[in-house]
Amino acid sequence: MGPSPVARRCPACGAELRAVLAPTAATQWFPCPSCHRPVPFVAGRELPPLYSWEVVPSLYPPQSVPRRPRFAWRGLAAVALAAAAVVALASVGLLTLDGLAADRPSSYDVSGTVWQAHANGPATVLAGAHVVLWTDDNRSVRTATTDGGGAFAFALVPNGGIALNVTDPCCAPTVVYLFASRAYSTATTGLNILLRPGATGNVSTDALSPFPDLATFLVYVGSAAVLLAGAAIVAGAGALAVRRPGGAVVGVLGGGASVSIPVVVVLFSLGTVLPIVAVLAGVAGGLGAFVLVLTAADLASGGAGKGPDAP
Repeated sequence: MGPSPVARRCPACGAELRAVLAPTAATQWFPCPSCHRPVPFVAGRELPPLYSWEVVPSLYPPQSVPRRPRFAWRGLAAVALAAAAVVALASVGLLTLDGLAADRPSSYDVSGTVWQAHANGPATVLAGAHVVLWTDDNRSVRTATTDGGGAFAFALVPNGGIALNVTDPCCAPTVVYLFASRAYSTATTGLNILLRPGATGNVSTDALSPFPDLATFLVYVGSAAVLLAGAAIVAGAGALAVRRPGGAVVGVLGGGASVSIPVVVVLFSLGTVLPIVAVLAGVAGGLGAFVLVLTAADLASGGAGKGPDAP
């Protein structure tokens, strides 16, 4: 198609005329069809450049459309989730070894001193007190009487939970709960047991271990190992899938699973009795919290569900 005609009105008679302008001349003259007077036509032109990049475009190449950073947070999240999965698996391995070690037969010495508390004065050693020792599932029941220095001792006590019931006619009974194994043990020697004045039915307890017997310890360790293994699987799957579309959602799941690792260790009372496992669980939880921060930032920026090539 050729150029379109331009319409003008004659300034002398007001008649309308149309003409096709040549592209070369800025001002062109055409006669009015009514009064035959020449009418000027001025071709339209663009405004002059306003900025230096319009005058010299070669010095200012066109810039691409700005895009959101790609792979940055997802790469960090993938590395953190992979590290959390490895740490969780290491914790599972340690828990398994601790469970096997605790279940291995072993024997321990149990000894201590019984003291009598006085209302008006310091405690004194109690001679002649009756001490009964119970082991796991009542496999062994032993008795002893404190000597003149209030001391008692038991040898070759099997591993597991240990209960000491200390009684004397002068005081209220006291029960002390211990635990001994190759994986975790409370103090079993050098115990100081204090009997306070009171009726025989007013029993006081002193639990030095959160595990009453070996079976409870093994159940707690095994349950924690299973849950930590599940958290490791979720974190590992998140590390593999976090760069795909919907990666923020997967990162939330993996990060949440990692954050739950120290919670599991605390709930099963393993944080203080197995310090190495507690440290590893804390590391995994910190990595999970880091991933949650990254995914929360991506979700806040509207990146949920976008693929790695999304702007």
